[in-house]
Amino acid sequence: MMSEAEALHRQCPQLLPQNREKTIYDGFITIQDRDFRLRIILPPDAKLKNARLQCSVHLKNVLYGYHQIVKQRLQHSCDLSSFILELKTILENALKNRQELYAPPPPQYYSCLVKDIENLGWDKLVFVDSEFSTIQLKVNDSAGREHQITLQLKTNSSLINIQKQFMAALDSMKEFWDVMDEIDKETWVLEPENPTRNATTRRIAIGNNVSVNIEVDPRHPKMLPECYFLGADHVVTPLRSKLNNNIHLWDPENNLLENLKNVLEIDFPVRASTSKSDFSMDCGICYAYCLDTAIPDQVCDDPRCGQPFHQVCLYEWLRGLPSSRQSFNVIFGECPYCSKPIALKMSIKKS
Repeated sequence: MMSEAEALHRQCPQLLPQNREKTIYDGFITIQDRDFRLRIILPPDAKLKNARLQCSVHLKNVLYGYHQIVKQRLQHSCDLSSFILELKTILENALKNRQELYAPPPPQYYSCLVKDIENLGWDKLVFVDSEFSTIQLKVNDSAGREHQITLQLKTNSSLINIQKQFMAALDSMKEFWDVMDEIDKETWVLEPENPTRNATTRRIAIGNNVSVNIEVDPRHPKMLPECYFLGADHVVTPLRSKLNNNIHLWDPENNLLENLKNVLEIDFPVRASTSKSDFSMDCGICYAYCLDTAIPDQVCDDPRCGQPFHQVCLYEWLRGLPSSRQSFNVIFGECPYCSKPIALKMSIKKS
């Protein structure tokens, strides 16, 4: 009968004991004509369940995702030669799966892909990698807006079907984008400065230091959006009252901008006769408009002043005044410009 040492040597002739006690083995395990460095350290009692494996970087990469299986086999194998046999089986499966995962597509994959691109039009191709696995296409929706899509292709992918699905998704967003485009074209949008297609909010200028932030539901873009007014209380309070009192005038058949005008009883400043600088005054403390991503949205309530401030600037200013006082999360003090009373509801963390 073959001894354990003989069985181990037969399984892995390049895995050799490093001490007399035979608790440390170092060498190579060979799978598919490839050698992987392996070191096995057994505890003094030589029980496998407490053994430690030290693998080379290449062996670790091959066994990625199989660590738990190796650990189970280590705990349940009766001797080292049995474990090595099971480890070789695991490695063979791991290598086979990697080969299948990274196997190049058949030639017909490339011919079908090129044919699909020809049918779509080569002018629609923005980018393709050297392996033809990542492709970027551009398409125009029914309103002429250009969109781009990046695809991670599989061997059974059809560019024609993917493009049809993408066009259907674009059509479902048409009404939402029509609404947002009208707002961007007809009003002065203070934020975001360069809105993307997935942006659902707009901060629209109403007057000097007065604006409304709306959030539009992409699924129901003509319904009443969430509205948040920014500006001095003596200007904002009447706008809130009109919104509440005239909400019954909202007609989903009309476009959103027209409904906002009717409900708020206002005309938004038009781009033809005004400029954005008319509504984007700098902060009265730091003398800048943008501070990181924030714009001045705190305004002095005194009608003769109306100076805007960044929230963080006004907070730091009021906190430094000996006469300021705080009640819960509201800090009271004097306006840096007109010295009239001003209050700030804090939504920033204290430093």
